[in-house]
Amino acid sequence: MHTKKTPICELKEGARVEDIFVVKIKKGVKPYSRGYTFQLLLSDSSGRTVPYRYWGDDNMEAVKGLYDLIKADSVVLVEGRSELFNERIQISTNPPDTIRVLEKGEYRPEEFIGPARRDTGEMTKELNGYIEGVRNLEIKRILDRVFGDPGFLERFSNHPGAIEIHHNWRGGLLEHTLEVMRYCELSKGMFQELDMDIMTAGALLHDIGKLDELEMTTRIKGTLRGQLRGHIVLGYEHVSRVMDGLKTPGDIKDKILHIMLSHHGNMEYGSPKRPMFPEAMAVYLADELSSKLAEFTEFVKRSREETEDDFMYNRRYGRNPS
Repeated sequence: MHTKKTPICELKEGARVEDIFVVKIKKGVKPYSRGYTFQLLLSDSSGRTVPYRYWGDDNMEAVKGLYDLIKADSVVLVEGRSELFNERIQISTNPPDTIRVLEKGEYRPEEFIGPARRDTGEMTKELNGYIEGVRNLEIKRILDRVFGDPGFLERFSNHPGAIEIHHNWRGGLLEHTLEVMRYCELSKGMFQELDMDIMTAGALLHDIGKLDELEMTTRIKGTLRGQLRGHIVLGYEHVSRVMDGLKTPGDIKDKILHIMLSHHGNMEYGSPKRPMFPEAMAVYLADELSSKLAEFTEFVKRSREETEDDFMYNRRYGRNPS
């Protein structure tokens, strides 16, 4: 049984590497001055990635044969050395060091997807408490139908919230959903005219399409349906079917579906509609707060593991969070 020794974020320049990783991306075999080479992008439970390069000899068939054994999502045992290239750590293997695909039973799959940050049982109770607090019977019927399915609730409670950017760990989807719910409660406390039941439905349902958009293998990745349609459309379709079966009144149906369609705020971020009433705006902003604060705090935490500098440049935002 092989276990993970060093997280990608802790790899140091010039260090000997004998560790396991998940293959995220493959790049083809190419010639170089001494033989044939290929590249991979490797990942681990942190969601971080590290470039990898195998430098083979002039036996093209042998290098190509090794390359063909490696598939996306393979768990590989890598022997080599970490080095700095273009200001980024990468791993290189030169024979007699090698790379080998591990069989099931030679590693623990749970090592490659981060564990839940909060107890999933406690979070599920919190979710059910919000559903029980809904006063509008039509809205409560919708939530009971969706989350009352034990299989659905089990998946929802253990699913990640994203591939990499935020809440990318087991239980991350439920954790994010509850954070959105709490921000909506804060909004209600400041603006009493908001409809709490509509916000509750929007907050709890807004990301359920991620159950079909993302899957967990040896890593978190997008499904074919998710790549082609996205979680907003997938979630909209799921809830629409439930509402049609319950014959939900049109005004409630339209408002909840609008919140789901507009929760990314702008069309350039994937929302077919922008928020058009206060409760939709509240859910959108709550989603932004949860996702962006999670992303920023994780970035700062990781940066402090890598440097003692007060500020670290974040490429996604073009700024230096502290």
